[in-house]
Amino acid sequence: MKYFSSCFYGFISLLLLFSLGTFGCWGYNMEDFVHCINLHSNNNDSNSTLIHLPSSSSYSYILNFSICNRRFSDPETPKPVAIITPSHASQVQATVICCKSHGFQIRTRSGGHDFEGRSYVANVPFVLIDLINLNSITINMEDESAWVQSGATVGELYYRIGEKSQTLGFPAGFVPAIGVGGFLSGGGLGMMVRKYGLAADNVVDAYVVDENGRVFNRHSMGEDLFWAIRGGGGGSFGIVLAWKLKLVPVPPIVTSFALHKTWDQNTAHLIHRWQYVAPEVDQDLFITAWVTASNSSDGSGRIMEASFFSLYLGKATELLSLMERTFPELGLKKEDCLEMSWVESMAFSASGFVSAKSLELLLNRTPLNNGRYKIKSDYLTEPISETALEGMWERFKNEELEKVQLVLIPFGGKMNEISESETPFPHRARYPIQIGYCVTWQRPDADSRHLEWTRELYSYMTPFVSKSPRAVYINNIDLDLGTNNKDGIPTSYEEASVWGHQYFGNNFERLMEVKTKVDPFNFFRHEQSIPPTPPRVGI
Repeated sequence: MKYFSSCFYGFISLLLLFSLGTFGCWGYNMEDFVHCINLHSNNNDSNSTLIHLPSSSSYSYILNFSICNRRFSDPETPKPVAIITPSHASQVQATVICCKSHGFQIRTRSGGHDFEGRSYVANVPFVLIDLINLNSITINMEDESAWVQSGATVGELYYRIGEKSQTLGFPAGFVPAIGVGGFLSGGGLGMMVRKYGLAADNVVDAYVVDENGRVFNRHSMGEDLFWAIRGGGGGSFGIVLAWKLKLVPVPPIVTSFALHKTWDQNTAHLIHRWQYVAPEVDQDLFITAWVTASNSSDGSGRIMEASFFSLYLGKATELLSLMERTFPELGLKKEDCLEMSWVESMAFSASGFVSAKSLELLLNRTPLNNGRYKIKSDYLTEPISETALEGMWERFKNEELEKVQLVLIPFGGKMNEISESETPFPHRARYPIQIGYCVTWQRPDADSRHLEWTRELYSYMTPFVSKSPRAVYINNIDLDLGTNNKDGIPTSYEEASVWGHQYFGNNFERLMEVKTKVDPFNFFRHEQSIPPTPPRVGI
């Protein structure tokens, strides 16, 4: 039941407070904290569905449910002193107010795909706000928009759009379980990036809770903060409760294909050739290239293959004609092409490009990858030579690694038309290709060799990728680049700009200005959050 009588509510509160006695040895006055939450929120939920403490039966399940990278679920990983699962805005406001008054930091999680665990791990006493219950989606067909709460997933968004229309879509990501909040906060890449830009380029309003627990929309927050939350990274400026999205037109029939090539010299040449085609072809066509290497199940050696996945905003006959003119080397045939609705194409990509039979797949919040992994990213300013690529392939053949992937995302098209300063995400016309390197494994004792290999590959790629700064995608967050100071010591501009410019280019300075204006005492912070401008010493 959602609502409780006052007597039952009081009884539950007494039981919960009684269970908090074990926290006295930690030095946290959790009784006061729980009372503070109840005092400041319009709490029609019971404490057992809102506040989850380590002594609660629900605590471990909620903490671990959304964790995608198992490197951050080990017993020694720091855990929150409490998990809050709000179902309405006042509970988020109350948590901000009470964490501030009780000296707790906040981590906010929408989907759990933070590659470095930053949205649910901290080395200081912290409270995790898990937005999983703030997941409503309202589609407005009149103005072709959607209000989406941050705890919804992109798969849920696709599904709800598909219920209403066969000719509207949204340019979000490949993985259905990704939370909308974190995805949009970092910009958001998807299969229509060449047609409509980033997901964040199509955000037109938002509701944000600030450091004092106040709620603002676009008009009341001002254009500077609205600019910052659309690509400036999560966890720096406040907690975004909901986003208003501009939906985009899609044809009633689109075409997808998935081609897998066993590895040989011709396949390596196809990857090289792809670099010249994918960013320059018609913007209705998106082709991503993946190279995957893993050990065979029968112990016979290393298996490498290249895969090409595509979405074309049109019919198969048009796609075949376009591919014959621009990329005949790939050998695309009619039988490789699957015509479907746009929402079915999103289910196709969500299935790993295997099947599009059921749209229900889009509603599955369970992370597809439950292993341990490390991800790094780069941007190309020009194609990599075949010789340089061969050096990468040789490294992929290392049999000590469980699984490695190279993911190549083409830009061009609409991305060339949007200014680098339009949003905090700066990697536009000068960066036609984004590269992702991902290494995945299962056993904790294999951490060091897989992490070391990833860093060695990243070092090898230095001469071939962007420079001054070396560009990195904020949603592929990488703590190897540097972190903020610990123990409350202010991070200097010089320190933060090392990684800040890699993520945000020349937009980093403006992000620091916004941070200083809206959160001058750095309440919202994590290892790579935007720091405020440190106070000047002396004259």
